[in-house]
Amino acid sequence: MPPIALLSRGPCPFLSGFDLADATLPDLRLRVALSPGGPRLPVLLLHGHPQTHATWHAVAPRLREAGHPVVAPDLRGYGDSDRPDSTADHAPYAKRAMAADAVALMHACGYERFAVVGHDRGGRVAHRLALDHPAAVDRLAVLDIAPTLTMYAFTDRAFATRYFWWFFLIQPAPLPERMIGADPEAYLRHHLAGQSRTPGIPSEAMIREYLRCYRAPGSLHAICEDYRAAAGIDLDHDAADAAAGRRVTAPLLALWGAQGTVGELYDVAATWRETADRVEGHALPCGHLLQEEAPDLVLDHLRPFLG
Repeated sequence: MPPIALLSRGPCPFLSGFDLADATLPDLRLRVALSPGGPRLPVLLLHGHPQTHATWHAVAPRLREAGHPVVAPDLRGYGDSDRPDSTADHAPYAKRAMAADAVALMHACGYERFAVVGHDRGGRVAHRLALDHPAAVDRLAVLDIAPTLTMYAFTDRAFATRYFWWFFLIQPAPLPERMIGADPEAYLRHHLAGQSRTPGIPSEAMIREYLRCYRAPGSLHAICEDYRAAAGIDLDHDAADAAAGRRVTAPLLALWGAQGTVGELYDVAATWRETADRVEGHALPCGHLLQEEAPDLVLDHLRPFLG
């Protein structure tokens, strides 16, 4: 594999003490926020939908201050990262592809073994990363998700109503893309308002940053492809792991919002014990956006878990 180039783009506007860079992988370019090196375990932060690396603005700088080197990319298809062409099976947006991006990026930064913290879609990438690359993952934290296979297997009216986009975004292109594209701001604001249970979160500055990226050419299609992959090829990969008895062996910390859909509909820690060997779980008094709604509490659990 050719070496991965990291091209500096200057200070990161949302993560204090971080620099922005473009990481050129063999098949795409990722936008990434990087902190200076520290003596503690490196940490990879993976955002969800519809966020970008900016969602970690209240968490990443404090991990850096605690001595952790921190890497926070925009996932492929999101933010200012590339949006590769997809295929009939949506494999370019499978969590396996995103996990491979993450490992290549961390190795390019000089980190062979690291912790992964993933929220929402990023948590699903983190789960796949721990299964596909166990030698690289020292420990794993997942924020406000249950395993994808579990959530689809136990879909009922309550879940389908609350998480309607899981079933809307997977419809064949270009239907959801065109419908959202008619008024992306109205759709995005409605979506974010439904995720948070904390007034004023996300802040207007965060909403505008997410909207900027949502409006970028190809963004809506890439996001739909992420969800199409989740309802197809990702489930195939998860089912193959389950059939083979493959489990997460790294220590796993599950955090979830007690006022959100995942916390209200699932025994979150129990779902993770079905697929991981060592699980610690805690509910936080917030909605889905833990790292923005309750960053102090997230850090209270992350810091001792990261050691």
